[in-house]
Amino acid sequence: MIGRYRSAMQLYHFSDDPGIAVFEPRPVRVPSERGPDRDWLNGPLVWAIEAARQAMYLFPRDCPRILIWATADSAQADRAAWFGGSPAQAIAYVEWDWLARLRAETLYRYVLPVEPFESLEDAGMWVARQTVTPLAREVLTDLPAALREAGVELRLTETLTHLRPVWDTTLHASGIRLRNAKAWT
Repeated sequence: MIGRYRSAMQLYHFSDDPGIAVFEPRPVRVPSERGPDRDWLNGPLVWAIEAARQAMYLFPRDCPRILIWATADSAQADRAAWFGGSPAQAIAYVEWDWLARLRAETLYRYVLPVEPFESLEDAGMWVARQTVTPLAREVLTDLPAALREAGVELRLTETLTHLRPVWDTTLHASGIRLRNAKAWT
């Protein structure tokens, strides 16, 4: 069913709510510092992720995680240091305490129309300032398998704090829900 809506650009929204008929713009739950002229990103918006970066959201909503991937500007030494011999397109780090929830979670991937969205030019994130009606919904019941299918290697760790140096490399690093990680301040 999803295949009917695939195009050169595909946008998704992930939720644990199976019954979203429309997405209404709303402010983020926890505002963050967005930088000069970007405070509007804390305001009422509908958020979407492009297909190439959807792995960032193949987790329970509040699960703290760090995902890394190489970019065209990434140094081979950084890739070797963080990926080792892994052929993965990305590495996802999750604390052990979240593994059972990751395995048990059911997520709903909503397919969204591309037209009302604008790119943030940041890790595949897009926003719309208007109500958006999804085109379709897919049920995801095996998140570790979905990560594997997306080319992501899952690495479990006691805590995420030792990964802070990845932001000093030439790799792209995305930290999501880190406020929920052990000892993250």
